[in-house]
Amino acid sequence: MDAIEALLSRVSVPVLGGPEITSEQKEILMRAAARAADHAWLRPSRYLLVEGEGLAALGDVFAATEEHMANSARLERLRSMPKRAPLIIVAVCKPGEHPKVPEIEQHLSTGASVQNILNAAWALGLGAIWRTGELAYHAEVKHALGLSEDELLLGFIYVGHIQGAVKSVPGVSDPSFWQAWEG
Repeated sequence: MDAIEALLSRVSVPVLGGPEITSEQKEILMRAAARAADHAWLRPSRYLLVEGEGLAALGDVFAATEEHMANSARLERLRSMPKRAPLIIVAVCKPGEHPKVPEIEQHLSTGASVQNILNAAWALGLGAIWRTGELAYHAEVKHALGLSEDELLLGFIYVGHIQGAVKSVPGVSDPSFWQAWEG
């Protein structure tokens, strides 16, 4: 798929399945991530690839966040969440001190890196969706994944083969989306 076509047609795909993502596909996704804008080449981003048995282990981590409060149906739902795709890529940002690069630019760099993963997955014929929510910001999840105190978990990128219909690409009809500025 050509780059412009991929950029203009990509949508998030919530229903994903197997087979597993190949090592070649994972390599392309990670190489695309590394091409994101990164002021001063600080490399604030890193990724954890979760697949196979790791998906069940991540489900156990999710369930542990509510173990003492939730009913068995809720715990089972939490355990099954990572199994919605054959690969989950955990996006991590570790902003550092730099005289010319504020922390927000490093967060944005990781966001751009995640978008590159989503676009690359689409260009490869795969589906992907960037999920956040309370589990992405939960201290127990962060700890279980081995993140340090100064690292941020910016979300879970679910990657797999598209199962079922893909929603249509919404158009940009809001005239305030872009406009000329004349100073």
